[in-house]
Amino acid sequence: MPPEDQTVVEFDVRTDEMLVNMGPQHPSTHGVLRLVLRTDGEVVTEVTPHLGYLHRCAEKVGENVTPIQFIPYTDRMDYLAAMNMNLGFSLAVETLCGLKVPEKAQVIRVLIGELNRIASHLVGMGAYGLDLGTFSPFLYAFREREHILDLFEDVCGARLTYSYLTIGGAHDDLPPDFTARVRAFVSYFKPRIPEYHALLTDNHIFVKRTAGIGVLTKEMALDYGCTGPMLRASLDRTKGDPGWDLRKTEPYSGYERYTFDVPLPPFDRAPPGAVVGDCWHRFYVRMLEVVEAIKIVEQAAARYDALHTEGEKTKAEFAARKPTLSADDAKADDAKLAELMRTRYAHRVEPPRHLSPGECYVETECPRGQMGFHIVGRPAKENVPLRVRARSSCFANLSVAGELCKGCLVADVPAIVGSIDVVMGEIDR
Repeated sequence: MPPEDQTVVEFDVRTDEMLVNMGPQHPSTHGVLRLVLRTDGEVVTEVTPHLGYLHRCAEKVGENVTPIQFIPYTDRMDYLAAMNMNLGFSLAVETLCGLKVPEKAQVIRVLIGELNRIASHLVGMGAYGLDLGTFSPFLYAFREREHILDLFEDVCGARLTYSYLTIGGAHDDLPPDFTARVRAFVSYFKPRIPEYHALLTDNHIFVKRTAGIGVLTKEMALDYGCTGPMLRASLDRTKGDPGWDLRKTEPYSGYERYTFDVPLPPFDRAPPGAVVGDCWHRFYVRMLEVVEAIKIVEQAAARYDALHTEGEKTKAEFAARKPTLSADDAKADDAKLAELMRTRYAHRVEPPRHLSPGECYVETECPRGQMGFHIVGRPAKENVPLRVRARSSCFANLSVAGELCKGCLVADVPAIVGSIDVVMGEIDR
């Protein structure tokens, strides 16, 4: 071995600490979010999210309008999952008023909500590919999402902000051929899922950019109040961690009658270098949730067809025997049919004219986590709430960004923030 050359002096390149603004107008912040990065060369030592560039006073607006007038404002919170936002607020109002929703309306809510979950995760997947430098998955994702938006357009006439799932059920019944079109979409969509795994999940460059990056431990996720895929990607089923999904743990809208799984790590597909709780796992949990949502959609479509057919048959039977009944019997028959419609076969029932006094808080499992609405009714007979507050899943999920980005490279910040999958409309309320 040659002697060491004493004339060669090795030293680190001297770097200055810098404050770098990432956003508020930046494609990888997923909206008007400003991230202040404190860097030492290429290494990030601190990340501070700054909010408030999109604030629209949605909660204060909710205290000055009736609940039915506030439904369109919930569309504009998580505008990628507007149906799920509509559902969460409607459930809160119904719980406060003690309103029971017909079984058919609950099935419509599950069917539409899960279609919106698929559409939301498709946008998340495609945009995440853009964050990391690939454009093709974005085009693939929007190709499939377009089919879902066509279905929504036929249901309510809108493609982004719907106001369809409303207080008492759904604004309108499904079109006659809707479930057939849903099944056609599912048949078209299922074979395309392996394409996404080839483009991203198993892609060598994507794995290098996400595996082992931004590791969120279970303890940290719980400390920061993270929910949804963000939390589930940090759990470990081999250690007895529960599949924390409100559709399973605290079911609503009849979710307890549907068969589906809650994806939890570890996964056999995990590439070398991947760690439970990293960016790759957060992405993969969402991809698996798309598959589970398809299962629910298929079951909901079958339930809707059965209920719709049963309801039409029941109405025909009542109408056929009405001419043979006396006036009193016909009146009793009409009351019986009205009760059946109210509890089982209608797509919506009318909500009460006034909010009940008191308060309630309801959380639902939205694509990005647990979205909660807190509503306080006035003591007097009024239909304008005293207080309206929203507990945003994205707000809690984003709060952990500073911890996840400590010690990472500048190029890893878009990978970490993209894996959180935030929507600023939900955060800046």
